[in-house]
Amino acid sequence: MAFHDVRFPAAVSFGATGGPERRTEIVTLANGFEERNTPWSQSRRRYDAGIGLRAIEDVEAVLGFFEARRGPLHGFRWKDWLDWRSAPGRRPIGPLDQQIGLGDDATTGFALVKRYGDGPDPYLRPIAKPVAGSVRIAVDGDPVVEGAGVSVDHATGLVTFDLPPAVGAVITAGFEFDVPVRFDTETLIGSAASFAAGSVPEIPVVEIRL
Repeated sequence: MAFHDVRFPAAVSFGATGGPERRTEIVTLANGFEERNTPWSQSRRRYDAGIGLRAIEDVEAVLGFFEARRGPLHGFRWKDWLDWRSAPGRRPIGPLDQQIGLGDDATTGFALVKRYGDGPDPYLRPIAKPVAGSVRIAVDGDPVVEGAGVSVDHATGLVTFDLPPAVGAVITAGFEFDVPVRFDTETLIGSAASFAAGSVPEIPVVEIRL
């Protein structure tokens, strides 16, 4: 298996259903209290891009993409239209959106993350597939241009500085990102409603760990 650095057709994934999944083990004790634990440190997302009547070209694109990935064998990029950027709402993406680390005068590599929730225990989601050309970096609020002292690996989400940031320097970033996924089925069933339209009722995909 491998990861193909290509994106599922975004026009088809627009309108897909899905979202995060958590795994929680719950034991109810004799006194009615519960013990809850999770074997997952990270959530996993599931989607279904099943399409109703669409242009026959859309159906052909989906079938071709499925075959090129050999079904669920190879991973690929997926645009989650509900959650694909570092900034909230419609606010423009900026280099101060997400804190990704603190300088210690030794570390040069910092992984992109997105923070969910306020308070003392937010969820920090690893971002492994940023969109090329979208990443904005800042150190203590001062923008740093990619290629001029800092580089971004768009295959892993790792930001690397030529020189380690100073002790206590706040490293921040803004970005667009995709979700690494694979097809969660070995069969796609489609139909042609006419010479110009067709449908694939179910196209399940699931997030993968990298």
